[in-house]
Amino acid sequence: MTLTPTFSIVSPVYKAEKIIPVLIDRIEKSMNSITNNYEIILVEDCGPDYSWEVIETIAKENSRVVGVKLSRNFGQHHAITCGLELAKGDWIVVMDCDLQDQPEEIPKLYQKALEGYDMVLAQRHNRNDSFLKKLSSTAFYSFFSYLAGVPQDGSIANFGVYNKKVIDEVVKMKEPLRAFFFMVKWVGFKSIAIPIEHAARFEGKTSYSWKKLINLALDAIVSYSDRPLKMAVKTGICISFISIVFAFFQLINYFLGNITVSGYTSLIFSIWFLSGMIIFFLGIIGLYLGKTFEGVKNRPIFIIDKMTNNGGY
Repeated sequence: MTLTPTFSIVSPVYKAEKIIPVLIDRIEKSMNSITNNYEIILVEDCGPDYSWEVIETIAKENSRVVGVKLSRNFGQHHAITCGLELAKGDWIVVMDCDLQDQPEEIPKLYQKALEGYDMVLAQRHNRNDSFLKKLSSTAFYSFFSYLAGVPQDGSIANFGVYNKKVIDEVVKMKEPLRAFFFMVKWVGFKSIAIPIEHAARFEGKTSYSWKKLINLALDAIVSYSDRPLKMAVKTGICISFISIVFAFFQLINYFLGNITVSGYTSLIFSIWFLSGMIIFFLGIIGLYLGKTFEGVKNRPIFIIDKMTNNGGY
């Protein structure tokens, strides 16, 4: 490239009032080693602390900081989408605000992008997370990989450098269930993952509870895979086949005189088992219908309440 590209650094913010000043300072030091033509887009996802007030104060003194406050808590990936729609850079960096994604790694990711890659993803080999966080993440990606039928790397999340053409295609995807790391994989383009240093959380605890992780897993599976429906069909066929074999076996025993009184246990077991399977499969279908219902409403993915610097500098 002959011209220095414009950068947009997009970061969703939630319960990070003490982290924001350090985050901006470290981003600026890192970006100044590449270019002085960049913007920092912080999307505050209507958290319960004073993160927005901190962003507003900093934005008044720093025109590079674009602050966005959503009207309510939409979720991390919706906040990322908001930042992506506002991003003007030729290259976009997506990173979390907790400083586990270290801004000092951005030049390393960008240098790799200059080798001809449209996406350079950060691969966290040594994650500085708790045992339970690592366990839940491993379980999530393993489960999703199986259901989606596509291998997923649990060491890769949102952090990376993306060409504008990649982000433009992601922004065109208007489905209400958002999962940025799956969406960038779906759009394709030339990509590579490189190892980076993953830091411990700067302050506070993660806002992802087990409940939120389970909901994210269900949303991602329903949005990006139809394998549960296929599994339901296959299971139904298997149960039907087994029931036919069992019925044939019982019929033979009847004619041979081996059955004098019908078995109460087998009857009750069959009723409970088949009823449970029916309810389970109806639940799967219901999830897909529910998500389809959410999609056809065509509601906005996010709603902006306030902005600083009007998205420019």
